[in-house]
Amino acid sequence: MHTLKRATPNTKHVQVGRGGTRGKTSGRGTKGQNARSGHRKRPELRDLIKKIPKKRGYGKNRAISAVVRTDAFVVNLRDLETKFNAGETVSAQTLLAKGMIRNARMASAGVKVLGTGEITKALTLSGVTISESAKAKVVAAGGTVA
Repeated sequence: MHTLKRATPNTKHVQVGRGGTRGKTSGRGTKGQNARSGHRKRPELRDLIKKIPKKRGYGKNRAISAVVRTDAFVVNLRDLETKFNAGETVSAQTLLAKGMIRNARMASAGVKVLGTGEITKALTLSGVTISESAKAKVVAAGGTVA
């Protein structure tokens, strides 16, 4: 029992300012805030961070989007002309199935059909918003807007 020793003996930190071989300032430099006991400088970076306004654009809140975008996915009539056959229904799900919309999240944001290009096929548009010029072209081609 008398020969047992701890596997990890206690280690004492170096005591500064207790006399001994260090002498005079005990390795603390000269006068001032750093020479005193219990000194702790305020971090400069913290002061800079505290000056930044809370939740205004970028800065501390870089990962949080400042603007919530609810833009609809835009499809032109010329794209519908190439991808759809006559008599088919155009909706967010059919656009997703044909690969015009990348993922379901984009489809849930909504789809808007714009009137760029011409259309000759009679298509049925349902569950999508449509511009006035696109609506006129779809109806003129024999299609319907539900």
